[in-house]
Amino acid sequence: MVEPSVLPPYPQSLAGRLLAAREAVMAPIRPILRAAGMTDQQWRVVRVLSQADGPLDAGTVAEAALLHAPSVTRVVRELEERGLLSRAIDPGDRRRSVITISEAGEALVRETAAQTSIMLSRYGEAFGKERLAAFIAEAAALSEALSAFAPSDAASSREGG
Repeated sequence: MVEPSVLPPYPQSLAGRLLAAREAVMAPIRPILRAAGMTDQQWRVVRVLSQADGPLDAGTVAEAALLHAPSVTRVVRELEERGLLSRAIDPGDRRRSVITISEAGEALVRETAAQTSIMLSRYGEAFGKERLAAFIAEAAALSEALSAFAPSDAASSREGG
């Protein structure tokens, strides 16, 4: 067993720093999402669907939005009730359903993205555009490098928000 004293204090650990950075990014964006009637998870789902070339199955949405499949099921149901997306039977495989964003959902994404993109520009001004781009690239490289260590049920750790 690793002695706790050899580990850095949690706020200075890799996981702690990444979570703190995520919260710093999301804290100013959450009020924008709330004003649009969206949770973080709902926003991730509609963004994924708005950027898709067509209907997606729930598993693909879960993977792209970094969410558990049961969370996607719940979010899809809520957003479908609001008319922001729709579900249909996949014509190629009648055992599964596919999800498509509606015109109302696309409009919500456009309106909300216009506001969140202003905040993202401010992040670039505060941190430096090049530094921010480099950080995003490094975070992607870290995720890729560490994916080899993930257990087969890696989806269980996606929910992080």
